[in-house]
Formats: sequence, structure tokens, C-alpha cells
Amino acid sequence: MTVNRESLAKLGRFLLRGLRIGASTVAVVELLRNDWTGGISAGVAWLVFLQVERRLPPLSPEPEE
Repeated sequence: MTVNRESLAKLGRFLLRGLRIGASTVAVVELLRNDWTGGISAGVAWLVFLQVERRLPPLSPEPEE
């Protein structure tokens, strides 16, 4: 059960990092296209994802055999 929960936590962190990278990319592209509404919205989404990622507790270290 512990391995399942740790795998799910790692997958969630990976997906959150992907969302953060995607939001920052969209923000830059939209701002370069002078679409201020889309760029600012994506920038705010990036900030939210960043804060969520920082508030997550650290993953437990791998047990040594």
C-alpha cells in the first residue's frame, strides 16, 4: 500500500510540474502575441501551480535495504 501511495505522489508531482511548465510557456507565447488577457491568465495559473508545488510536503526518502 505504501508503494502505491508513493507512486501516486510522484506521479502527481510530475503532472503538477508539467502543468507549471505548460502554463509558463503559454503565458510567454500569449504575451508575445499581444494577447494580454490570455497571457496574464496563464501567468496567474503558473503562480498558483508554483505555490501549490512549494506547499507540498517533501517525499519520504527511499528505505535502504
